[in-house]
Amino acid sequence: MTDCWTITGAEVLKPGGFVTAPLHVANGRIAETPENRGPVLDADGAWVLPGIVDLHGDGFEAIVQPRPGVHFPYHLAFAEADAQMIANGITTAYHALTVSWESGLRDIAVSRALVSALRQATPNLSCDTRLNIRWETFALDHVDEVISWLTERPGDILSINDHTTANHHLGEDSAKLKRMAARMGLSPIGAKQEIARVWARRDEVPGATDEICCRAFALGRPVLSHDDATPNDRRAGRARHATVAEFPTTAAAAREARDAGEHVVLGAPNALRGESHNGALCATQAIGNGLCTVLASDYYYPAPLHAVFRLHDAGVLPLEQGWPLVSANPAAAVSLHDRGTLDPGQRADLLVVDRKTRKIRAVFVKGRKVLDRD
Repeated sequence: MTDCWTITGAEVLKPGGFVTAPLHVANGRIAETPENRGPVLDADGAWVLPGIVDLHGDGFEAIVQPRPGVHFPYHLAFAEADAQMIANGITTAYHALTVSWESGLRDIAVSRALVSALRQATPNLSCDTRLNIRWETFALDHVDEVISWLTERPGDILSINDHTTANHHLGEDSAKLKRMAARMGLSPIGAKQEIARVWARRDEVPGATDEICCRAFALGRPVLSHDDATPNDRRAGRARHATVAEFPTTAAAAREARDAGEHVVLGAPNALRGESHNGALCATQAIGNGLCTVLASDYYYPAPLHAVFRLHDAGVLPLEQGWPLVSANPAAAVSLHDRGTLDPGQRADLLVVDRKTRKIRAVFVKGRKVLDRD
């Protein structure tokens, strides 16, 4: 399979906007001049766009466990997620792997098995697949293990999550608690008891959070803070070396991040639907107000591609300004300096998208065509 191409006839998205000129790929990277041995791809009537960099995708969980208690083999799940991501233009992905105190789908044994399975599956995946390790702050007994994964897997990132503080207030009739109980394989009463058990250790949480952030920072791993609700939450995250605000729930928290020059990640499904499914910060409004720089697939892999087109159609951002939300900006947020744009020397991760139908014609990862719909 060749990693040298010349793509002609398309409008190519460069950092300054669209240009109509051939795009050359040599040895898996964007090149100034063509390789004589490379084939020519006629992309008349198409855009050539940088591949999507997805910093947070937990749609994988629904592939592993499509129904409560029904688990599919992890190697099969990774292959299916890979096919879905490539089909939707995602060429670099961070699976959101929760490290929790919970039983069931998010049991630490499941997390360990997924890390091991991804290590074995990676050579056969088309998408550059990494982990966004979502450490729950009450997963107090797993700090050393998370750090060991970050040490062994230098491409992964760390996200700091605290859902326990909110969940310990839930009543037994709460729909959220019932969903959580089903995920854990427990009754609502049993889930409530487990929450109470870990809540009793809340005094240990600040010290453990300080430790894991400092150790990740020392390894040079990007750290993200999840669900910041207030400016003080964002400042606290910043003090712990969390330099990216992931899914802040309010405009005030997002503003604190942007005023400090930090990237803000919101859900592409939110931007695609025009509202948050849980009443949090509206991504469309945040983008219009300069409060969001990155869109992630969250729970729906098609969302980044289609959200950018919706923003274009709604007059929020033209395509050339909206596309960096899913390419250049997420790459910069986690220091992936070799991708996200179509500048010479960058990895040739790119999409050929029909301008009329907006369907993906082809996907290239590191110069190799991994999807062809012509």
